[in-house]
Amino acid sequence: HVQLVESGRGSVQAGGSLRLSCAASGNTYSSYCMGWFRQAPGKEREVVAYITRRSSTYYADSEKGRFTISQDISQDNAKKTLYLLMNSLKPEDTAMYYCAAHRSTVLCSTAKADFRYWGQGTQVTVS
Repeated sequence: HVQLVESGRGSVQAGGSLRLSCAASGNTYSSYCMGWFRQAPGKEREVVAYITRRSSTYYADSEKGRFTISQDISQDNAKKTLYLLMNSLKPEDTAMYYCAAHRSTVLCSTAKADFRYWGQGTQVTVS
């Protein structure tokens, strides 16, 4: 089992920056990758970015060049912290942002159904 707790919610003006954090504990090594998703009111939850155990990354097209995903892993793999640095924020980035851990130990994908563990979400508002 993996526990995920996001932090870093905030309201910023367009063009500003914000960094989200996600503290992961438990059997984090069971997930080959972890990612950030977001869901705006009335819209589907969509992938923002993910990072694999080997630190390979993926970004959705609208986030490329603006967002950076990174991770810190404790030496014993017991704890992992996932980050999402968001620059040049736009009003359309307003959403609830979720941290998630993938169900596979050997591959990653962008489908939300493939992510088994989820955080409670943290609100980002850009005006």
